Amino acid sequence: MYELKDRSWLFVFTGPDGSGRKSVAEAVGHTFGMEKIVSYVTRQPRPGEVNGQDYRFISHDSYREMESHGEFLESVEIDGNLYGIRSLDVESMLEKHDSAYLILNREGATILKKIYGDKVVRLFLYADRRTVEERQRKLGLPDDVISQHLGHYDTEMEYRGFCEHAFENYDLAQTTYEITNTLENYLQRDLVDKD
Repeated sequence: MYELKDRSWLFVFTGPDGSGRKSVAEAVGHTFGMEKIVSYVTRQPRPGEVNGQDYRFISHDSYREMESHGEFLESVEIDGNLYGIRSLDVESMLEKHDSAYLILNREGATILKKIYGDKVVRLFLYADRRTVEERQRKLGLPDDVISQHLGHYDTEMEYRGFCEHAFENYDLAQTTYEITNTLENYLQRDLVDKD
C-alpha cells in the first residue's frame, strides 16, 4: 500500500446528496490549486455530469474486472451501483502533488480514513432535507433518484459526528471561505488573510 508523505493530505468532501459538496470541493480545490481524484462508477451519468471530471463512468463488467485485479483502494455498492477509487490514481496524484481532494459518500470516506488515518481529513457538508431536495430538483434529477437519495439522508447526516469538520452549506461563497480557512491550517499556504 502507498505511504503518504509527511506533507501529504487527502481531503474528503462528504455529506448527503444535494449538500453542495461538489460545488464547494471544486471551489476550494481551485483556491488551493489542488487536484481531484476521480472515482469510478457503474451508473449512467446524471444531468450535467461529465465523464472523467465528475466520475469515470464504466460498465459493470469493466468494474468487476478491475476489481478482480485488485485495482480499487475502496469499493462500495450503493443502490445497485458500484463506486471505487483506484489505488494507482491516489499514488500517481500524490507523487505529483502534496495533497488532493475527493468527493465520497460515508462508506468511501470511512474506508480511506481506515487506510490512511490522520492523513485523511473528512469535511462534512450538509443542509436541511428540503434544501437538498430542491437542489436535486434544480439539477433535473429524476424523481426516483431523488427519492433514493432522500432515503439515505438520515443515515448520511449521522456521519457528521465522525468527521473532522462539519459545515452547514447554504451559501457557496461563505462555506468555501470557511473551508479554505480550515484547510489553511493543514496546508500552511498563507492564502487566507487572518485579519
